[in-house]
Amino acid sequence: MIGLSIAWRAAQRGLRVVVADPSPGQGATHAAAGMLTPVAEAAYAERELFALGQESLRRYPAFVAELERVTGRVTGFRQTGTLQVAYDRDDLEVLDEFRALQDSFGVATRPLTARECRSAEPMLDPSVRGGLLAGDDGSIDARLLAAALLQAATAAGARHVPLGVTELLIAAGRAAGVALADGTTVTCGQVVLAAGWQSADIDGLPEGAAPPVRPVKGQIIRLRTTAATAAAGLPPGLLQRTVRAVVRGSSVYLVPRDSGELVVGATQEELGPDTTVTAGGLWELLRDARTVVPGITELALADAVARLRPGTPDNAPVLGAAQLPGLVIATGHFRAGVLLAPVTADTVAAYLCSGEPDPLWAAFPPDRFARTLVTAARKGPRS
Repeated sequence: MIGLSIAWRAAQRGLRVVVADPSPGQGATHAAAGMLTPVAEAAYAERELFALGQESLRRYPAFVAELERVTGRVTGFRQTGTLQVAYDRDDLEVLDEFRALQDSFGVATRPLTARECRSAEPMLDPSVRGGLLAGDDGSIDARLLAAALLQAATAAGARHVPLGVTELLIAAGRAAGVALADGTTVTCGQVVLAAGWQSADIDGLPEGAAPPVRPVKGQIIRLRTTAATAAAGLPPGLLQRTVRAVVRGSSVYLVPRDSGELVVGATQEELGPDTTVTAGGLWELLRDARTVVPGITELALADAVARLRPGTPDNAPVLGAAQLPGLVIATGHFRAGVLLAPVTADTVAAYLCSGEPDPLWAAFPPDRFARTLVTAARKGPRS
């Protein structure tokens, strides 16, 4: 998602662009629910990351409108808000903490009673105790978005090479290109590293230049409206908007699509590069989703996948010029790669042309983890 977005914007600016990717959109993007929810995610984010997400959401309508116009494709973009709900009294206390944090960020969410929650989403279980409505949040179909971005990038002049990168090439002390899996090379003036959780695994990266990303597994389920549910006059996916629920302390989200799909996710597992879909992971998702929306048991199972998000030590992205001249890093977007695509693409493409870092990158520099380690070493161990 990040690489394709940057490629499109960079090609639009007249740069000659090569995208090296054996399977565009088949990594974390393939499993992404496509939630555009900086407000609902505020409980898990630092203030700077929240601001970056808000700015990217602000750019989304124009970003999507342009993309759909130049490609003739739909992306499933919806801006119908997010309803956060609590299942029991303890969950409601957790939601109250969310609201306090969101208030501290200067965001207005509307508290809803149990009755108001069910009025907004009639398919919710009667046991739901209350909720919060973030009216500006949205969602998008990440698979459709990735396909549109690839088409738009190539139409703007970018060249897609369906091969993986095996090595970063360095000449005269700067990044000068890449070696590809078939042994050929691509030379260039600037290299953008946007390889997700594998961004640190490319040979040739000098010490200190590799972003400290790790794979974080997420399992996700796609359900589909059946003829019976459609005949009953229920909305596609049973819901009008994204529902994020706290169910006995666990979190689950349900994202409806105009196509009739309902995306249910997602687990967060620190298991290394494992993409096995497990019975336990799916059971937990279905258990919690059914608790708040019992009607999902009438939907058909369309898909179940597991993919790997690129996480960093502080779970925030890595954006900006690396210590190695000519190397630009745009990775580590973790849970927010789809949300942050427009702002990342705009700012990286602008940097490639001007050499001026965007002020929005200030909190996310590639060297921040190295600085933390140096500071800790200087302080020494505690007595």
